[in-house]
Amino acid sequence: MPTVLVTGATAGIGREFVRQYAEQGYAVVAVARTASRLEKLADETRRTYGVRVEVVAADLVDRAALEGVAQRLRSADDPVDVLVNNAGLGLKSSFTDNDLATEEAAFDLMCRAVLVLSHAAATTMRARGRGEIINVSSVASFISAGSYSAAKAYVTVLTEALSTELAGSGVSATALCPGFTHTEFHERGGMDVSYLPEAAWLDVRDVVAAAIADSRAGRAISVPSAKYKALVGLLQVTPRRLLRARLATPRHRR
Repeated sequence: MPTVLVTGATAGIGREFVRQYAEQGYAVVAVARTASRLEKLADETRRTYGVRVEVVAADLVDRAALEGVAQRLRSADDPVDVLVNNAGLGLKSSFTDNDLATEEAAFDLMCRAVLVLSHAAATTMRARGRGEIINVSSVASFISAGSYSAAKAYVTVLTEALSTELAGSGVSATALCPGFTHTEFHERGGMDVSYLPEAAWLDVRDVVAAAIADSRAGRAISVPSAKYKALVGLLQVTPRRLLRARLATPRHRR
């Protein structure tokens, strides 16, 4: 039975990754901060899909906890076949309005944790000659919209570079870059997105299904839906000076 490890597993995109991989017969290693939510997720997943579920309660901002998850990825006795780096958070305020501790925690979660876990997975998987890494980024990585956008740009570029480095090794690395997706992400972050039309939103099931398919196809970038593919194409040819012109505010985040 193959195994997937998902961070930020109890909500939103992470929870949907757990559901779809479990439905396909994968054992699950679910990582999140809250033990009670992890146990509830594990019970539901075992009961519905009959797969093995291991829970790891870990705050990935904490370096010791992060290293514990990295060690799980390095295991030779119980290997992880797919890593999904999904844990993240929204930043309601702008960079200069946030206190430094908030910005540092966001950086550690969305950049450093992705770096550490991607390195642990990539080196271990490459030695085995197989494996997949999916790093959840955002369409925001293609614009200039505060430190959230910068963090996601780091994830996208790191994943692209890793995909190139791993070419021919049997290991793939894919950056998932969704647009606005129906989850509790914005509500939990206290972000007002009521101004957005329904046409701007993606279904989380479609987002995750596209990511899994693109990962298996070895694609470095996964942008679900034709409308967001078109948007990203436009952003990539738009002069950077225009993307700096307050194109988005903190509320415009996945």
